[in-house]
Amino acid sequence: MSPVLQLTSPLPFIRRRPARRPAVSFLPFCPDEPNPQPEAGSLATGNPGWCEGSLESPLADCPPPQLQTPRAPLVGIARLAANSPAAKTKRKSTEKPEYFFLPVKSILNPCDSNRVPFDWTINPYRGCEFACKYCYARYTHEYMEIDGGEFEKQIFVKQDAAALLARDVTQKYSYESKASNYTQAEHIAIGTATDPYQPAEREYGVTRACLEELAKREGLSISIITKSNQIVRDIDILKVIASKSALSINITVTTLKPRLARLLEPRAPRPDLRLAALRELRDAGLHVGLSASPLLPGITDQEGEMESLAKAAKDAGAEWFFSGVLFLMPASARQFLPFIREKFPKLAKQYAQWYAKNSYAPEEYRRKISERVARIRRDLGFSSRPWEGDRPAARRAQMSLAWETSSGEGLLPNKLCVNG
Repeated sequence: MSPVLQLTSPLPFIRRRPARRPAVSFLPFCPDEPNPQPEAGSLATGNPGWCEGSLESPLADCPPPQLQTPRAPLVGIARLAANSPAAKTKRKSTEKPEYFFLPVKSILNPCDSNRVPFDWTINPYRGCEFACKYCYARYTHEYMEIDGGEFEKQIFVKQDAAALLARDVTQKYSYESKASNYTQAEHIAIGTATDPYQPAEREYGVTRACLEELAKREGLSISIITKSNQIVRDIDILKVIASKSALSINITVTTLKPRLARLLEPRAPRPDLRLAALRELRDAGLHVGLSASPLLPGITDQEGEMESLAKAAKDAGAEWFFSGVLFLMPASARQFLPFIREKFPKLAKQYAQWYAKNSYAPEEYRRKISERVARIRRDLGFSSRPWEGDRPAARRAQMSLAWETSSGEGLLPNKLCVNG
């Protein structure tokens, strides 16, 4: 029996605080199709394509402190989205989403919350076709005045990714992060609010363009999270990045049960394909771990289920393993709670008690899951998350004292030179 159904003490309703950023990011994921190289296009090169006066929220890829009431007329990213031109696609399926080209001002977005282990995010797309029922990132569509239910139906392709990223890394990125007391490089997380390897990547190649730009740099700290086996297409460029910077890759698998995975993550690749991708990435010498987030109370927390998933990850070569309990922002709750009522009616009351007025499961339940994950790590010999101690050391300016000879005075100090 699931531990979520074993809690007998009444759970009080908790007054909602301003929504916080989750401690663990989790993402949606892609149908089982071949993975061709993306076609060369306007997204790989070119000048920034943002419009004069445009504004993309600086925290657009991190959960907001609160969502504001929609106002007219549309401004900023909402105005840009409303005016975004349709993007051509070769896909013929009647179930394909609508694609749009979104001109943005920046591709590297700051995330200054102490609840997440990264400083910057890169999300090549807005929206995700994988349509995971639990996806917390639906709120990002509400920034554009689009209902969160359209998250998998309207996909926005960010334009001129390479040119924007080249500028952003040069002007914004620091090799001495404040969070590390200026001892380590800032961390860039790719795929925190949309899967970078969703089907759109096959046609538009925004993720590939970003990786090619990052491969030109040295001393960065980068992580990628995805549910798609399409990532193996980019092993060549990932190896280049890993040779110059600290790179970690997280493959998300929430359950080993194919039918349950298809129900929860309708258009993501099968769990076995993701594990196979993990193995291929490890065989290529890359650092890879498995994310089992989110853990769904009463659904994927059965006794032995997470343990079996962790064992499969270990067999595939995963170096680390982590999991966090489901986090539901209001935009996600509006989609997920009706799904629970329809597909898991016995859990509907419990979910309503836990999530109707709060984004988090009760602290007692989260503590038990945290202890369980820690035990799994010990039993299977997993390390902790790589970004907790694997960032490049900060680049320290080297000071040299230059001397020059002055007639009649011998060697005199001339000036102090700082060479960085």
